Amino acid sequence: MWSPQVVVCTLWLLLLLLSTSFGAESKARSCSEVRQAFHAKGFGLVNAPHQEISGEHLRVCPQGYTCCTSDMEDKLNQQSKMEFEKLVEERSHNMRATFVSSHKKFDEYFLELLDNSERSLNGLFSRTFGKLYMKNSEVFQDLFTELKRYYTGGNVNLEEMLNDFWARLLERMFQLFNSQYHFTDDYLECVSKYSDQLKPFGDVPRKLKAQVTRALIAARTFVQGLMVGREVANRVAKVNVAPTCVRALTKMLYCPYCRSMPGLKPCQNYCQNVMRGCLANQADLDLEWNTFTDAMLLVAERLQGPFHIEAVIEPIDLKISEAVMTMQDNNKILSAKFFQSCGPPKASGIGRSARGISDVFSGRFRPYPPEEKTTAATETSLDRLVIDIREKLKVSKGFWSNLPDDICADGKLTESDEEQCWNSHAKARYFPEVVKEGLTNQVNNPEVNLDITRPDTLIRQQIMALRVMSNKLKNAYNGNDIYFQDSSDEGSTSGSGSGCSDGCTTEAVLVGSKAPVIRADRSDVHTAAAAAGKTLSHGPSQLLMMTALITSFSAAQPRWR
Repeated sequence: MWSPQVVVCTLWLLLLLLSTSFGAESKARSCSEVRQAFHAKGFGLVNAPHQEISGEHLRVCPQGYTCCTSDMEDKLNQQSKMEFEKLVEERSHNMRATFVSSHKKFDEYFLELLDNSERSLNGLFSRTFGKLYMKNSEVFQDLFTELKRYYTGGNVNLEEMLNDFWARLLERMFQLFNSQYHFTDDYLECVSKYSDQLKPFGDVPRKLKAQVTRALIAARTFVQGLMVGREVANRVAKVNVAPTCVRALTKMLYCPYCRSMPGLKPCQNYCQNVMRGCLANQADLDLEWNTFTDAMLLVAERLQGPFHIEAVIEPIDLKISEAVMTMQDNNKILSAKFFQSCGPPKASGIGRSARGISDVFSGRFRPYPPEEKTTAATETSLDRLVIDIREKLKVSKGFWSNLPDDICADGKLTESDEEQCWNSHAKARYFPEVVKEGLTNQVNNPEVNLDITRPDTLIRQQIMALRVMSNKLKNAYNGNDIYFQDSSDEGSTSGSGSGCSDGCTTEAVLVGSKAPVIRADRSDVHTAAAAAGKTLSHGPSQLLMMTALITSFSAAQPRWR
């Protein structure tokens, strides 16, 4: 039996030991490092505790002893959201910049190519015809105006436009060669009617139409694709951070602060689960993004091969001059055949000009010497430009599905030592398995609680935009530009295309035979998603196309509730 004195002494010693232990523990759990780290983030320290406090007030971080107040946790929530948005923007910067710079370079190159070709034709015809050309130059100016209007997104039917150019040129040339006669509009219409049969310009119109049509379709669609890729990437990079994601980010990035370990980084596999949850919708974009990229690469091949725009646009002046010379050389025979088909013309009552028509056309056409045609556009090799764009496009494949892992692979964000990293509760190994990418796979994500039945609307719109653009690119690959007119336009469906008769293969499989036009107005880009959503009121084929498009889209996506 212990005496009262012994009991009192024993209790005193125990109290002394506990007091010493508590004091040592309090000293070990100072919040000074947390305060410094918190201040380094730009936050004030007025309410930041100097020592750990009870953590029942915490809503995100573990509720043990903590260095965080409720206000500090809220601020760290906002900080997590901002840092995540910045991470995605920085990681996607190079890819987005690729589309911006590629679009700018290609657009400038092609427009300059058209300008150079127009200047070349103007100089060539001015030297040859002088004032006679100047009086009729609007025919050629209109040709290049329409080519530019088509390229920049105008509703121009290339085949009809080129046919109209040759018809107008025939009328002018026919009257010049037969200036002693007066021709009514009906007579000139008859001349145009027989032009297909008599071929006054030889085979130049047919060949040039096929070459120009295919080259312009490919060029316009390619630059539209660069523009759509740019707009989609910019929209998707501005992430919509859901509250459940903000919570997971805060727990991963800043709960170590609240546990007095501000320098502790998250485990890499823990980071992967958080990022795959937060970027689940972006990962779902990847399949359509890769399809779009492959379609862009196919059209790029065409631009270097059978649809080589430089080889078509640059010598337009010489090809038109060849056509004019063909008509000049066969003028007498052609005029007689036209007179026979359309009837004898009426004399104008005015004699032929003192200067004979043979004198007017005495100068033969000659191309510019190479040194006269050296310009910025011709010095820039189309092949080098397209090859550079192709290589950058290839790098962008798989970008969105790889983005979570790319972010977590950064040593600045995560800890490579699996035993010395933050696992959401303590400094220890992270054991849960890493889930796969995509929204439907997040059902088992232990870190981010997502409703997999509610996909992000913006992302789904961009998926549709890419799908429509991919179909248009596949059409362009086959030399076709078939599209739906707006419901405000006259007629039903329209389009232009030369098919694939000259060495063109058709290995690209189309989802639909006709793709909606995506306007290429560089000042105000309308996305393909908006184009896909227009009311189509002309013809059953449009409805069938849209039904097939929507059906294929629905089949490829998880069911919405």
